[in-house]
Amino acid sequence: MPLVLIGPHVRWSLSHLACGESCVNPWTATPEAGISAQVVAAIDINTTANQIYKHNFPDTPLWNKTIEGIPLDDFNKLCFDVILMSPPCQPFTRLGLYRDVTDPRTKSFLYILQLLPRLHQLPRFILLENVKGFENSSARQHLVEMLSKCGYTYKEVMVSPTSVGIPNSRLRYFLMAKLSPCMNSDSSVLIADKESSEEAEGSDALSVVPCLPKEKHSEANVLYKLETTNEALRKMNQNIDLSVRQVQDFLEAEENIDQYLIPHKTLLRYALILDIVTPLCRRSVCFTKGYGRYVEGTGSVLQSCMETKMESVFQHLNQCSEKEEKLQLLQKLKLRYFTPREVANMMGFPKTFSFPAHISTQQRYKVLGNSLNVVLVASLLRELIS
Repeated sequence: MPLVLIGPHVRWSLSHLACGESCVNPWTATPEAGISAQVVAAIDINTTANQIYKHNFPDTPLWNKTIEGIPLDDFNKLCFDVILMSPPCQPFTRLGLYRDVTDPRTKSFLYILQLLPRLHQLPRFILLENVKGFENSSARQHLVEMLSKCGYTYKEVMVSPTSVGIPNSRLRYFLMAKLSPCMNSDSSVLIADKESSEEAEGSDALSVVPCLPKEKHSEANVLYKLETTNEALRKMNQNIDLSVRQVQDFLEAEENIDQYLIPHKTLLRYALILDIVTPLCRRSVCFTKGYGRYVEGTGSVLQSCMETKMESVFQHLNQCSEKEEKLQLLQKLKLRYFTPREVANMMGFPKTFSFPAHISTQQRYKVLGNSLNVVLVASLLRELIS
Protein backbone atom coordinates (compact mmCIF):
# COMPACT_ATOMS: atom_id res chain seq x y z
CA MET A 1 0.00 0.00 0.00
CA PRO A 2 1.57 3.32 -1.04
CA LEU A 3 1.71 5.56 2.02
CA VAL A 4 3.33 8.96 2.47
CA LEU A 5 4.11 10.66 5.76
CA ILE A 6 4.88 14.40 5.66
CA GLY A 7 6.63 16.09 8.57
CA PRO A 8 5.69 19.21 10.51
CA HIS A 9 6.21 22.96 10.07
CA VAL A 10 8.03 24.67 7.19
CA ARG A 11 10.49 21.90 6.40
CA TRP A 12 8.31 19.02 5.31
CA SER A 13 9.56 15.44 5.39
CA LEU A 14 7.87 12.54 3.65
CA SER A 15 7.95 8.85 4.29
CA HIS A 16 6.69 7.02 1.23
CA LEU A 17 5.55 3.54 2.19
CA ALA A 18 4.43 1.22 -0.60
CA CYS A 19 3.45 -2.43 -0.62
CA GLY A 20 2.47 -2.71 -4.25
CA GLU A 21 3.98 -1.90 -7.63
CA SER A 22 3.99 1.88 -7.71
CA CYS A 23 7.08 3.66 -9.01
CA VAL A 24 5.65 7.03 -7.99
CA ASN A 25 7.46 9.07 -5.38
CA PRO A 26 5.06 11.65 -3.92
CA TRP A 27 7.98 14.06 -4.08
CA THR A 28 7.01 14.51 -7.77
CA ALA A 29 3.63 15.90 -6.68
CA THR A 30 4.74 18.14 -3.81
CA PRO A 31 6.70 20.68 -5.91
CA GLU A 32 3.77 20.77 -8.37
CA ALA A 33 1.56 21.61 -5.39
CA GLY A 34 3.93 24.30 -4.17
CA ILE A 35 5.07 22.24 -1.17
CA SER A 36 8.72 21.95 -0.23
CA ALA A 37 9.24 18.44 1.08
CA GLN A 38 11.87 15.83 1.87
CA VAL A 39 11.17 12.12 1.59
CA VAL A 40 12.59 10.38 4.64
CA ALA A 41 11.63 6.79 3.78
CA ALA A 42 10.17 4.73 0.93
CA ILE A 43 8.84 1.23 1.55
CA ASP A 44 7.83 -1.32 -1.08
CA ILE A 45 8.08 -5.08 -1.54
CA ASN A 46 8.01 -5.04 -5.36
CA THR A 47 11.50 -5.49 -6.84
CA THR A 48 10.80 -3.72 -10.14
CA ALA A 49 9.12 -0.74 -8.49
CA ASN A 50 12.01 -0.46 -6.05
CA GLN A 51 14.57 -0.45 -8.86
CA ILE A 52 12.71 2.33 -10.70
CA TYR A 53 12.22 4.26 -7.48
CA LYS A 54 15.90 4.06 -6.53
CA HIS A 55 16.91 5.09 -10.05
CA ASN A 56 14.88 8.31 -9.77
CA PHE A 57 15.38 9.00 -6.07
CA PRO A 58 18.82 7.61 -5.14
CA ASP A 59 19.07 9.64 -1.93
CA THR A 60 15.80 8.40 -0.45
CA PRO A 61 16.07 5.55 2.12
CA LEU A 62 14.30 2.54 0.61
CA TRP A 63 12.93 -0.17 2.90
CA ASN A 64 11.93 -3.54 1.47
CA LYS A 65 9.27 -4.56 4.00
CA THR A 66 5.52 -4.67 4.48
CA ILE A 67 3.75 -1.77 6.20
CA GLU A 68 2.22 -4.04 8.83
CA GLY A 69 5.76 -5.07 9.73
CA ILE A 70 6.59 -1.55 10.93
CA PRO A 71 6.01 -1.08 14.68
CA LEU A 72 4.25 1.91 16.25
CA ASP A 73 7.50 3.23 17.70
CA ASP A 74 9.03 3.57 14.23
CA PHE A 75 6.06 5.61 13.03
CA ASN A 76 6.28 7.88 16.09
CA LYS A 77 9.96 8.55 15.38
CA LEU A 78 9.11 9.95 11.94
CA CYS A 79 7.19 12.95 13.39
CA PHE A 80 4.78 13.56 10.52
CA ASP A 81 1.65 15.66 10.21
CA VAL A 82 0.40 14.63 6.74
CA ILE A 83 -0.42 11.13 5.47
CA LEU A 84 -1.00 10.25 1.82
CA MET A 85 -2.07 6.67 1.19
CA SER A 86 -3.40 4.43 -1.54
CA PRO A 87 -4.68 1.06 -0.28
CA PRO A 88 -4.63 -1.92 -2.70
CA CYS A 89 -7.56 -1.50 -5.09
CA GLN A 90 -8.22 -5.15 -6.01
CA PRO A 91 -10.50 -5.89 -3.01
CA PHE A 92 -12.92 -3.22 -4.28
CA THR A 93 -13.15 -4.31 -7.92
CA ARG A 94 -15.11 -6.86 -9.92
CA LEU A 95 -11.91 -8.74 -10.78
CA GLY A 96 -11.11 -8.87 -7.07
CA LEU A 97 -14.61 -10.27 -6.40
CA TYR A 98 -15.42 -7.27 -4.16
CA ARG A 99 -13.99 -9.14 -1.17
CA ASP A 100 -13.45 -5.86 0.68
CA VAL A 101 -11.98 -6.26 4.18
CA THR A 102 -12.00 -10.06 3.91
CA ASP A 103 -9.33 -9.79 1.20
CA PRO A 104 -5.83 -10.31 2.69
CA ARG A 105 -4.61 -7.37 0.59
CA THR A 106 -6.45 -4.95 2.90
CA LYS A 107 -4.28 -6.04 5.82
CA SER A 108 -1.86 -3.11 5.51
CA PHE A 109 -4.72 -0.58 5.32
CA LEU A 110 -6.50 -2.00 8.36
CA TYR A 111 -3.19 -1.97 10.23
CA ILE A 112 -2.82 1.76 9.54
CA LEU A 113 -6.38 2.42 10.76
CA GLN A 114 -5.62 0.54 13.97
CA LEU A 115 -2.29 2.30 14.42
CA LEU A 116 -3.26 5.94 13.74
CA PRO A 117 -5.28 6.60 16.93
CA ARG A 118 -2.32 5.31 18.98
CA LEU A 119 0.24 7.76 17.59
CA HIS A 120 1.81 10.21 20.04
CA GLN A 121 0.66 13.04 17.75
CA LEU A 122 -2.15 12.73 15.22
CA PRO A 123 -1.31 13.92 11.69
CA ARG A 124 -3.10 17.13 10.74
CA PHE A 125 -3.96 16.06 7.18
CA ILE A 126 -4.83 12.79 5.41
CA LEU A 127 -5.24 12.20 1.67
CA LEU A 128 -6.39 8.76 0.51
CA GLU A 129 -6.85 7.45 -3.04
CA ASN A 130 -8.58 4.36 -4.40
CA VAL A 131 -10.75 3.08 -7.25
CA LYS A 132 -14.43 3.74 -7.83
CA GLY A 133 -16.18 1.21 -5.60
CA PHE A 134 -14.17 1.98 -2.47
CA GLU A 135 -16.82 4.56 -1.51
CA ASN A 136 -19.34 1.74 -0.91
CA SER A 137 -16.96 -0.56 0.96
CA SER A 138 -16.70 -1.64 4.58
CA ALA A 139 -13.07 -0.48 4.45
CA ARG A 140 -14.25 3.05 3.77
CA GLN A 141 -16.73 2.77 6.64
CA HIS A 142 -13.93 1.74 9.01
CA LEU A 143 -11.90 4.70 7.77
CA VAL A 144 -14.53 7.39 8.32
CA GLU A 145 -15.44 5.95 11.72
CA MET A 146 -11.79 6.22 12.77
CA LEU A 147 -11.57 9.76 11.40
CA SER A 148 -14.67 10.88 13.29
CA LYS A 149 -13.50 9.35 16.56
CA CYS A 150 -10.12 11.07 16.22
CA GLY A 151 -11.65 14.49 15.53
CA TYR A 152 -11.16 14.78 11.76
CA THR A 153 -13.47 16.46 9.26
CA TYR A 154 -13.35 15.06 5.74
CA LYS A 155 -14.51 15.45 2.16
CA GLU A 156 -14.83 12.72 -0.47
CA VAL A 157 -14.61 13.32 -4.22
CA MET A 158 -14.58 11.28 -7.40
CA VAL A 159 -12.26 12.92 -9.90
CA SER A 160 -10.40 12.24 -13.15
CA PRO A 161 -7.29 13.86 -14.74
CA THR A 162 -9.57 15.57 -17.26
CA SER A 163 -10.49 17.98 -14.45
CA VAL A 164 -6.92 19.34 -14.61
CA GLY A 165 -6.81 19.45 -18.42
CA ILE A 166 -5.19 16.06 -19.11
CA PRO A 167 -6.90 14.02 -21.88
CA ASN A 168 -7.05 10.77 -19.96
CA SER A 169 -9.96 9.23 -18.07
CA ARG A 170 -8.79 7.75 -14.78
CA LEU A 171 -11.71 8.09 -12.39
CA ARG A 172 -10.56 7.72 -8.80
CA TYR A 173 -11.96 8.15 -5.31
CA PHE A 174 -10.15 10.59 -3.01
CA LEU A 175 -10.75 11.39 0.66
CA MET A 176 -9.28 14.55 2.18
CA ALA A 177 -9.30 14.83 5.98
CA LYS A 178 -8.22 17.62 8.36
CA LEU A 179 -7.94 17.83 12.12
CA SER A 180 -8.93 21.49 11.98
CA PRO A 181 -12.60 22.45 11.57
CA CYS A 182 -11.88 24.16 8.24
CA MET A 183 -13.75 21.57 6.22
CA ASN A 184 -17.17 20.18 7.07
CA SER A 185 -17.49 16.41 6.91
CA ASP A 186 -19.56 15.21 3.98
CA SER A 187 -20.53 11.55 3.76
CA SER A 188 -21.67 11.94 0.13
CA VAL A 189 -19.13 11.47 -2.65
CA LEU A 190 -18.88 14.57 -4.82
CA ILE A 191 -18.35 14.27 -8.58
CA ALA A 192 -15.68 16.83 -9.33
CA ASP A 193 -16.17 17.26 -13.09
CA LYS A 194 -18.63 16.41 -15.87
CA GLU A 195 -16.46 13.75 -17.48
CA SER A 196 -16.07 12.02 -14.13
CA SER A 197 -19.83 12.13 -13.64
CA GLU A 198 -20.34 10.30 -16.91
CA GLU A 199 -17.77 7.68 -15.90
CA ALA A 200 -19.43 7.27 -12.52
CA GLU A 201 -22.64 6.31 -14.27
CA GLY A 202 -20.88 3.21 -15.54
CA SER A 203 -20.26 3.80 -19.24
CA ASP A 204 -16.82 2.22 -19.62
CA ALA A 205 -15.51 3.13 -23.07
CA LEU A 206 -13.90 0.28 -24.98
CA SER A 207 -14.40 1.38 -28.57
CA VAL A 208 -13.85 4.37 -30.79
CA VAL A 209 -15.41 7.54 -32.08
CA PRO A 210 -13.39 9.71 -34.47
CA CYS A 211 -12.45 13.32 -33.69
CA LEU A 212 -14.92 14.83 -36.13
CA PRO A 213 -16.75 18.16 -36.22
CA LYS A 214 -19.99 18.06 -34.27
CA GLU A 215 -22.28 17.99 -37.29
CA LYS A 216 -20.68 14.78 -38.59
CA HIS A 217 -21.94 12.85 -35.58
CA SER A 218 -25.54 13.15 -36.64
CA GLU A 219 -24.90 10.77 -39.52
CA ALA A 220 -26.18 7.27 -38.87
CA ASN A 221 -23.08 5.59 -40.28
CA VAL A 222 -20.87 6.99 -37.53
CA LEU A 223 -21.60 3.85 -35.49
CA TYR A 224 -19.22 1.70 -37.50
CA LYS A 225 -17.88 -0.13 -34.43
CA LEU A 226 -19.18 -1.88 -31.32
CA GLU A 227 -20.50 1.29 -29.79
CA THR A 228 -23.80 2.77 -28.61
CA THR A 229 -25.12 6.17 -29.66
CA ASN A 230 -24.62 7.47 -26.12
CA GLU A 231 -20.97 6.38 -26.14
CA ALA A 232 -20.41 8.11 -29.47
CA LEU A 233 -21.98 11.34 -28.23
CA ARG A 234 -20.01 11.24 -24.97
CA LYS A 235 -16.74 10.85 -26.82
CA MET A 236 -17.68 13.62 -29.24
CA ASN A 237 -18.36 15.93 -26.30
CA GLN A 238 -15.01 15.04 -24.75
CA ASN A 239 -13.21 15.85 -28.00
CA ILE A 240 -14.69 19.35 -28.22
CA ASP A 241 -13.99 20.26 -24.59
CA LEU A 242 -11.41 23.04 -24.95
CA SER A 243 -10.58 22.94 -21.23
CA VAL A 244 -8.74 19.66 -21.91
CA ARG A 245 -5.46 19.59 -23.84
CA GLN A 246 -4.98 17.57 -27.02
CA VAL A 247 -3.27 14.17 -27.05
CA GLN A 248 -0.53 15.55 -29.30
CA ASP A 249 0.77 17.65 -26.38
CA PHE A 250 1.85 14.43 -24.63
CA LEU A 251 3.46 12.60 -27.54
CA GLU A 252 7.20 12.02 -27.97
CA ALA A 253 9.40 11.81 -31.06
CA GLU A 254 11.14 8.43 -30.83
CA GLU A 255 13.47 6.82 -33.35
CA ASN A 256 12.16 3.26 -32.98
CA ILE A 257 8.46 4.07 -32.88
CA ASP A 258 7.56 1.13 -35.17
CA GLN A 259 8.18 -1.28 -32.27
CA TYR A 260 4.94 0.05 -30.74
CA LEU A 261 2.76 -0.73 -33.78
CA ILE A 262 -0.18 -3.04 -32.98
CA PRO A 263 0.76 -6.63 -33.96
CA HIS A 264 -1.03 -8.05 -36.99
CA LYS A 265 -2.75 -10.79 -34.99
CA THR A 266 -4.10 -8.25 -32.49
CA LEU A 267 -5.34 -5.97 -35.28
CA LEU A 268 -7.31 -8.75 -36.95
CA ARG A 269 -8.81 -10.10 -33.74
CA TYR A 270 -9.53 -6.95 -31.74
CA ALA A 271 -9.94 -4.11 -34.25
CA LEU A 272 -13.60 -3.56 -33.35
CA ILE A 273 -12.96 -3.05 -29.64
CA LEU A 274 -9.75 -0.98 -29.76
CA ASP A 275 -10.21 2.47 -28.27
CA ILE A 276 -8.58 4.57 -30.98
CA VAL A 277 -7.62 8.22 -30.56
CA THR A 278 -5.78 10.65 -32.83
CA PRO A 279 -3.29 13.35 -31.85
CA LEU A 280 -6.08 15.92 -32.11
CA CYS A 281 -8.37 14.14 -29.64
CA ARG A 282 -8.96 15.44 -26.14
CA ARG A 283 -9.69 12.05 -24.59
CA SER A 284 -8.21 8.62 -23.92
CA VAL A 285 -9.24 5.78 -21.63
CA CYS A 286 -7.45 4.71 -18.47
CA PHE A 287 -4.08 3.01 -18.92
CA THR A 288 -3.90 -0.12 -16.76
CA LYS A 289 -1.07 -2.47 -15.80
CA GLY A 290 -2.18 -4.80 -18.62
CA TYR A 291 -1.52 -2.22 -21.36
CA GLY A 292 0.47 -3.65 -24.24
CA ARG A 293 -0.33 -7.19 -23.12
CA TYR A 294 -4.13 -7.25 -23.11
CA VAL A 295 -6.47 -5.23 -25.33
CA GLU A 296 -9.95 -4.74 -23.93
CA GLY A 297 -10.20 -1.97 -21.35
CA THR A 298 -6.45 -1.51 -20.81
CA GLY A 299 -5.95 1.86 -22.54
CA SER A 300 -6.29 3.73 -25.83
CA VAL A 301 -4.15 3.24 -28.93
CA LEU A 302 -3.01 5.99 -31.29
CA GLN A 303 -3.80 6.45 -34.98
CA SER A 304 -0.46 7.61 -36.38
CA CYS A 305 -1.51 8.13 -40.01
CA MET A 306 -3.85 11.11 -40.17
CA GLU A 307 -4.16 10.99 -43.98
CA THR A 308 -6.37 7.90 -43.74
CA LYS A 309 -9.93 8.40 -42.50
CA MET A 310 -10.69 6.02 -39.64
CA GLU A 311 -14.40 5.76 -40.41
CA SER A 312 -13.66 4.87 -44.02
CA VAL A 313 -11.42 1.98 -42.97
CA PHE A 314 -13.97 0.45 -40.62
CA GLN A 315 -16.90 0.98 -42.95
CA HIS A 316 -15.10 -1.02 -45.63
CA LEU A 317 -13.78 -3.68 -43.26
CA ASN A 318 -16.88 -5.88 -43.45
CA GLN A 319 -16.65 -5.86 -47.22
CA CYS A 320 -13.30 -7.67 -47.05
CA SER A 321 -13.52 -11.46 -47.20
CA GLU A 322 -9.85 -12.30 -46.79
CA LYS A 323 -7.76 -11.71 -43.66
CA GLU A 324 -4.89 -10.30 -45.70
CA GLU A 325 -7.21 -7.76 -47.27
CA LYS A 326 -8.53 -6.71 -43.86
CA LEU A 327 -5.03 -6.42 -42.48
CA GLN A 328 -3.89 -4.18 -45.34
CA LEU A 329 -6.87 -1.94 -44.73
CA LEU A 330 -6.23 -1.66 -40.97
CA GLN A 331 -2.52 -1.06 -41.47
CA LYS A 332 -3.31 2.17 -43.31
CA LEU A 333 -4.16 3.72 -39.92
CA LYS A 334 -0.71 2.88 -38.46
CA LEU A 335 -2.25 2.10 -35.09
CA ARG A 336 0.27 1.92 -32.26
CA TYR A 337 0.49 1.78 -28.49
CA PHE A 338 1.44 4.88 -26.59
CA THR A 339 5.06 4.54 -25.48
CA PRO A 340 5.82 4.21 -21.75
CA ARG A 341 7.19 7.77 -21.78
CA GLU A 342 3.96 9.03 -23.36
CA VAL A 343 1.88 7.19 -20.77
CA ALA A 344 4.08 8.78 -18.09
CA ASN A 345 3.37 12.17 -19.67
CA MET A 346 -0.36 11.47 -19.47
CA MET A 347 0.12 10.53 -15.83
CA GLY A 348 1.69 13.92 -15.15
CA PHE A 349 5.21 12.64 -14.49
CA PRO A 350 7.93 15.31 -14.81
CA LYS A 351 10.43 15.20 -17.65
CA THR A 352 13.13 14.31 -15.11
CA PHE A 353 11.47 10.94 -14.46
CA SER A 354 13.07 8.01 -16.28
CA PHE A 355 13.31 4.22 -16.25
CA PRO A 356 16.49 2.17 -15.73
CA ALA A 357 17.62 0.80 -19.10
CA HIS A 358 17.10 -2.85 -18.07
CA ILE A 359 13.40 -2.42 -17.21
CA SER A 360 11.36 -3.97 -20.03
CA THR A 361 8.57 -2.17 -21.86
CA GLN A 362 5.94 -4.44 -20.28
CA GLN A 363 7.32 -3.79 -16.79
CA ARG A 364 7.15 -0.06 -17.48
CA TYR A 365 3.51 -0.28 -18.54
CA LYS A 366 2.73 -2.34 -15.44
CA VAL A 367 4.14 0.10 -12.89
CA LEU A 368 2.61 3.08 -14.70
CA GLY A 369 -0.78 1.36 -14.65
CA ASN A 370 -0.49 1.09 -10.87
CA SER A 371 0.51 4.72 -10.41
CA LEU A 372 -1.31 7.97 -9.67
CA ASN A 373 -1.69 11.07 -11.80
CA VAL A 374 0.89 13.47 -10.37
CA VAL A 375 -0.82 16.69 -11.52
CA LEU A 376 -4.16 15.61 -10.06
CA VAL A 377 -2.64 14.63 -6.71
CA ALA A 378 -0.81 17.97 -6.61
CA SER A 379 -4.06 19.88 -7.04
CA LEU A 380 -5.68 17.91 -4.22
CA LEU A 381 -2.64 18.49 -2.00
CA ARG A 382 -3.00 22.23 -2.53
CA GLU A 383 -6.65 22.08 -1.51
CA LEU A 384 -5.90 19.88 1.48
CA ILE A 385 -3.02 21.85 2.97
CA SER A 386 -3.99 25.40 2.01
